[in-house]
Amino acid sequence: MKFIAASLLLSSAAAFNAFAPKKAAKVAVPTYNVEDLPGILAPVGFFDPLGFAAKADEATLKRYREAELAHGRVSMLAVVGFFVGEKVEGSSFLFDASIKGPAISHLAQVPGEFWALLAIGIGAAEQSRAELGWVDPKDTPFDRPGLLKEDYSPGDLNFDPLSLKPEDPEEFKIMATKELQHGRLAMLAAAGFMAQELVDGKGIIEHFA
Repeated sequence: MKFIAASLLLSSAAAFNAFAPKKAAKVAVPTYNVEDLPGILAPVGFFDPLGFAAKADEATLKRYREAELAHGRVSMLAVVGFFVGEKVEGSSFLFDASIKGPAISHLAQVPGEFWALLAIGIGAAEQSRAELGWVDPKDTPFDRPGLLKEDYSPGDLNFDPLSLKPEDPEEFKIMATKELQHGRLAMLAAAGFMAQELVDGKGIIEHFA
């Protein structure tokens, strides 16, 4: 956990563009017809059983997609953190190799200085994301809080150090769908991991032993 706690702090900040070393190529902002959005796959198709999309305008749909991508990315990091943190517990050079037990208990065991660094890292990442994608609050209508910029594509944080993002719109849609699917699975997995460890107090890896 000691190793992964620090690495996740740096990774999550980078993932949200706080320290992006290179700007990615811009992809055209999609028109928000819900039937054309990335993430829709057969045989389910467009899945919205509670009708959120039907009640939302384009700005609200963009905000929903931004939230889904952000939560999916954090969840993918969290799932990796569960496995790696529990695998290296007691053997890492961080925190005097004193962090032990299920992953959900690791953060409670780290010293206060780590929490300060964590808060600074998350704050820097969120500040960068807000400046990139959100309309300044002083320019936002009172009845439209959290308004995204018109030229901002949800999740496009200009972070692509390996130049993996396709410039072709169709190829970009395929890659975006893959990210969404992995993020959705990770959100379910992270929730399941936390529930399982709360129920029996065992680490996830212990269940495979």
